[in-house]
Amino acid sequence: MRDDEGLYRGRLGRFVEELVVPHLYGDTHPLDLTAWPVPDEPVPFAEAARQDYAPFAIGSAWGRGWSTLWLHVTGAVPPGWAGRPYEIVVDLGFRRELDGGQAEGLAFRPDGSIIKAIEPFNRYLPVEDPDAIDLYLEAAANPEVAVGGSWHPTPFSSKDTVPDAPLYVLRRFELAVRNLEVWELNQDIEVLAGLVEQLPPDQPRRAELVVALNEAMDALDPADVPGTAARARQRLAPALASPANASSHRVVATGHAHIDSAWLWPVRETVRKCARTFANVIALSEEHPDLVFSCSSAQQYAWIKEFYPELWQRLKEKVAQGRFVPVGGMWVESDTNMPGSEALARQFVVGKGFFEREFGYEPLDVWLPDSFGYSGALPQIAVAAGARWFLTQKMSWNETNVLPHHTFWWEGIDGTRIFTHLPPVDTYNSTLAAFELAKAERQYADQGHGNTSLVPFGYGDGGGGPTREMVARAHRTADLEGSPKVRIGTVNEFFREAQAELAHPHTWSGEMYLETHRGTYTSQLRTKQGNRRSEHLLRAAELWATTASVRAGLEYPAEDLQQAWQTVLLQQFHDILPGSSIAWVHRQAEANYARVAGVLEDVIERSLAALVGEGDDVLVANAAPVALAGVDAFAVRPPVEVDGEVVVTERDGGWVVDTGAIRAVVDADGLLPSLVDVASGRELVAEGRRFGLLQLHNDRPSVYEAWDIDGHIGRMVSDVTDAESVHLVAQDARSVAFEVVRTPRSSTITQRITFTAGSAAVDLDFDIDWHEQRTLLKLAFPTSVFTDRAASEIQFGHIHRPTTVNTSWDVARYETVAHRWVQVAEPGFGFAVANDSTYGHDIRRDHAGGRAPGTTVRLSLVRGPMFPDPRTDQGLHHLRVSAVCGADIATAIRAGQRLNQPVRELRGARPVEPIVGVEGSAVILEAVKLAEDGSGDVVVRLYESLGSRATAAVRAGFGFDRAERTDLLERPLPHGGTAASGGGDVALDLRPFEIVTLRFRGVQRS
Repeated sequence: MRDDEGLYRGRLGRFVEELVVPHLYGDTHPLDLTAWPVPDEPVPFAEAARQDYAPFAIGSAWGRGWSTLWLHVTGAVPPGWAGRPYEIVVDLGFRRELDGGQAEGLAFRPDGSIIKAIEPFNRYLPVEDPDAIDLYLEAAANPEVAVGGSWHPTPFSSKDTVPDAPLYVLRRFELAVRNLEVWELNQDIEVLAGLVEQLPPDQPRRAELVVALNEAMDALDPADVPGTAARARQRLAPALASPANASSHRVVATGHAHIDSAWLWPVRETVRKCARTFANVIALSEEHPDLVFSCSSAQQYAWIKEFYPELWQRLKEKVAQGRFVPVGGMWVESDTNMPGSEALARQFVVGKGFFEREFGYEPLDVWLPDSFGYSGALPQIAVAAGARWFLTQKMSWNETNVLPHHTFWWEGIDGTRIFTHLPPVDTYNSTLAAFELAKAERQYADQGHGNTSLVPFGYGDGGGGPTREMVARAHRTADLEGSPKVRIGTVNEFFREAQAELAHPHTWSGEMYLETHRGTYTSQLRTKQGNRRSEHLLRAAELWATTASVRAGLEYPAEDLQQAWQTVLLQQFHDILPGSSIAWVHRQAEANYARVAGVLEDVIERSLAALVGEGDDVLVANAAPVALAGVDAFAVRPPVEVDGEVVVTERDGGWVVDTGAIRAVVDADGLLPSLVDVASGRELVAEGRRFGLLQLHNDRPSVYEAWDIDGHIGRMVSDVTDAESVHLVAQDARSVAFEVVRTPRSSTITQRITFTAGSAAVDLDFDIDWHEQRTLLKLAFPTSVFTDRAASEIQFGHIHRPTTVNTSWDVARYETVAHRWVQVAEPGFGFAVANDSTYGHDIRRDHAGGRAPGTTVRLSLVRGPMFPDPRTDQGLHHLRVSAVCGADIATAIRAGQRLNQPVRELRGARPVEPIVGVEGSAVILEAVKLAEDGSGDVVVRLYESLGSRATAAVRAGFGFDRAERTDLLERPLPHGGTAASGGGDVALDLRPFEIVTLRFRGVQRS
């Protein structure tokens, strides 16, 4: 063999394909098959086993998309095979090199216990009784949704559109004798050949390996491959025995299976994927005692406990042995950009609570390899939940800039730091192939300071996990010259080693903005609205339920609230809330949000009824942490009349509106060419521009349709200025409203513009009947504010981002995420835009037409991507936006609360005083609830909101024995001590954006 890479690959590739792979198995023997197709959705084993099965032959087609076929398999091992290694080999019709998006199966014993799974790269089952083989296989006809690329509409997005034709043909289900030496030879060749491809051409080690591989090929007799495989392996043994250099990169390889809790399959299929993967891991760990499997997402464990109790018991045993290791500590691997403050905290509270209850184990890491960017609030939240380490891989997807470190301190907006690792292997689905190990060593950015990285190995996205082939690679590369040193280990072991070897890690401060997948802030508006509404309903339900428990003796609905939280937290998974799943997932999410809303509305109504009593007095309940409509935070009061009136004057075919705080012009197109702050006389609208401008953008990203908004989108814009009608539709002394109807292309947008006496806000309500596809609708406010940065609300605070494009990092940050408000300001004067359901924004310095420079604030309202859901965002939507003049950060916060936590009007006999209050304008009470442990203690979570140091006094509207500071999991802080005792105020000093959790013990109930 010549030392020429092309010829080398050609000869060795043919050698493996023609001589090695065909001889992995020897003799075969058929098995008897019968089958029962499930009429609709999957059924439990017990129900499937009771059905009538019909004969089913190899070569038979099966499996309409999303259907299930149960196979009953019987037979016996031939007597002449005694003492030989054999197993059952299955091919359900696997076609492409795809590990998570096609047919899969789970094998059961007749008693319903699980054996293991069949996957595209894991096709064998053990024979437990050679004389009486008897098993059932649940075969799932999961379709290949992404065939053709991530932009082609698919009929498999919903069950309603699936074609009737079967997707698969059963190719193999038989007994086969394993040729173990041939299998081992295959692993030897793969590792050494892969290493040859990574070594420089002039390196002696490469030449040595080439010679050894040549000799191995020469030693194998094509007429007797099984008989000469050992001889071929002997030729390779010296090369495999040569130890690695002392300076070689060190890899801690941890078994892993990234299982998306929903994506190109529905949640119900994720439940089965978890069972298949976990069963395979448990089976593999019996063969390989050194295997360690790192598994995140308490929700996935909870599914196994609920639906597969026998497998759950085996899983618990592996956890106790340290072989199956819970990681991450969250309920799911959630998105971190869009979940609200308390929701992101509850990912840890609920997730870690589950792990502690079920296993007595607390993960110390945060495991988010695939979420689409990381909030600057996350370090503090994670550390407050007891985490010490953070891991992600997704930042390697950046399109423009490369994060400069792989192991470093990540510093949050409050100054909290967490030790962080980005595996330089650039994948969370490694197979431990030579090119991946070489990549990890080559790309490791902290060389000279450290020399260890983590490699999660195992098939993922759709699950599957580690295989015996991967374990074989790990063993062969444990100490192999030319390769990094690979050791199977735990995440905790890796982080302890990395932290020990890095004396002075670098620091990355602020958010980790992902330079791709920017469309996920906007796709699937209904899902995002359901999340936003659910978060605020949960906040209100917990507040009023806690108040009613303490004040009225009403039983706290802990189970209802827990189940609601678990649903909302599940749907914050990084392919559900971001809008990047098939239609099935999102329609189910919308139904779940509706169900959650019904439960929470009932909790709120029952709680308020118990508090106010029966009566006819008109009352207003304010669940927001700021005063609204003249009602204090967390109070129930009679409504307050506000002085002032709105004056409207017709002018030039439009109107001039004066609220006393602002003076606005509404023109004949239903746009605002002028908006003046009365107190300062400042014009907010940029010269020659108009507020409230809707814009249509051609939205055709290059690859990932629901995920991405590409940078060229700003060059393909159509302003929507024409109006079908503009009318003054409501007017009294307190308010005035205009209705504007626009019909761009195939859609209808009805807009209501409302002005209120004494208010500096212009409220814009939209009813959008959307029928555009691959089109992004934005709402623009071109302001006269000249600033180089904009503030955007994130969890427990806000972040400032540049409005300029000085650097490549600025250029790439053209679409950003915010929660309820954004704000731009010059010294002493600002402007804010609040919303009730929007996350995507772009805010840029503007020099349009050579006029005076200003800053344009735009909100992304709705999209229409066609993959993976061809009907994304089609139909009716309602959303609200509020533009606020003269707004500082505190004003922006109030505006966001007003839209998202509006006051409730009710009737009763008495007002209700706040159960807890705070003196200190910068401090926001984020949550009021009863303790997770059922003790009846009251837990209050608050934070500093303005980005400055603050003092505050927290006053409880109830008696208590003592108040103490705790972590997010409501555990005493190591040095927290008692914050107050005997019912007094709790005095606090807070750093900028600091989160504080207070636990009131010994609560005295009325």
